[in-house]
Amino acid sequence: MKHKKTFHSIELEKNGRKFVIEGPVSKETFASCEFDSGLVAFRPPEQQHKALIKVAELPESRIIIAREENKIVGYAILLYPDELERWSEVNIDNLLELGAIEVSANYRGFKLAKNLLKVSMMDDAVEDYIIITTEYYWHWDLRGTGLSIWEYRDVMAKVMESGGLEWYATDDPEICSHPANCLMARIGKRVSPEAIHEFNRVRFKHKYML
Repeated sequence: MKHKKTFHSIELEKNGRKFVIEGPVSKETFASCEFDSGLVAFRPPEQQHKALIKVAELPESRIIIAREENKIVGYAILLYPDELERWSEVNIDNLLELGAIEVSANYRGFKLAKNLLKVSMMDDAVEDYIIITTEYYWHWDLRGTGLSIWEYRDVMAKVMESGGLEWYATDDPEICSHPANCLMARIGKRVSPEAIHEFNRVRFKHKYML
């Protein structure tokens, strides 16, 4: 399918700090910005910045950034699921995964994550997609936030709900391995019944679960 992308931007001011949340941004824009030192959830900041520049080259990818002046302090990425995940088995080309959403530890408390999701869903083109996220407790920064698993899950769910994602049941073994893990999704208004059926087929591989 043709991946249409319409740029959107909002400004956020809190506690005397001004932020711009915008996207989808181009590879060139992303590469030209600094990358905050607190973005360490996946790999060292410099390496993550380089990795995401490559992701920005993918035709389906959508990268939304939160920046303070020219410094990226948070981002959200939508792209096709990794080929090793069951979600890549769907026979449709309009399923995207929220591959990552991260806000620098230096910038927590500014509601940047919610606004990243909000801007991610502003483009009318998302109504053509099924957008999913898989949440696993072992990826959560429990130590850094001081939250329990269930407190963190509640915060995470509220962030995802701000982007219109809802909880969906599945028999995926990794998700089922702990009750805090979950699958959340947003099904666009223009997604066909056939695509929804295919998504449901992959959600439940064991017929007795249907």
